[in-house]
Amino acid sequence: MSTVTEAGRYLTFTLNSEAYALDIFHVTEILEYRALTVVPMMPDFIRGVINLRGRAVPVIDLAIRFGRGSTTIQRRTSIIIVHITDSSLAEMTELDGADGLADGQDIGVLVDSASKVVTLLPDQIEPAPAFGAGIRADYISGMARRDDDFLILLDISHVLSISDMVRISEVAQRPAGHREPADPGSP
Repeated sequence: MSTVTEAGRYLTFTLNSEAYALDIFHVTEILEYRALTVVPMMPDFIRGVINLRGRAVPVIDLAIRFGRGSTTIQRRTSIIIVHITDSSLAEMTELDGADGLADGQDIGVLVDSASKVVTLLPDQIEPAPAFGAGIRADYISGMARRDDDFLILLDISHVLSISDMVRISEVAQRPAGHREPADPGSP
């Protein structure tokens, strides 16, 4: 779990009426919601892909990823494009001889609405709680005090871990009842 030690700029957004933020360093652009192309046999949280300047960019519904239903498309629904690098994925692509993903991947994040960019100082940020936020603790880098409530700072590298999503996708595509063979080195 990472902690914030210096002032940073964060893009704030809402999801199911809760306020979240992510480090602006990862954000490449914010788009109005547009129709998605559904890709068969993907996990539910991958709502589809969009054509972004000739590239297919997957769009993740954070509400589904957090186990909180799905995002209802409304007038202010936005897609935040983030660039994710994943060292474990780079190792996998080198072993498989695949190209392209080792340098990272653009991923769209479906949210109720993108709000604004704020600067947060270290004394405004508390460590992530071990429980009670309603999402996995490793998804949260901290909690920023804001007026009478908190802003949940997401650790986007964990939330959108490409290697985790690849594994989830592989599991989703297995036939029902399929089980992995037991690891011969395990007890």
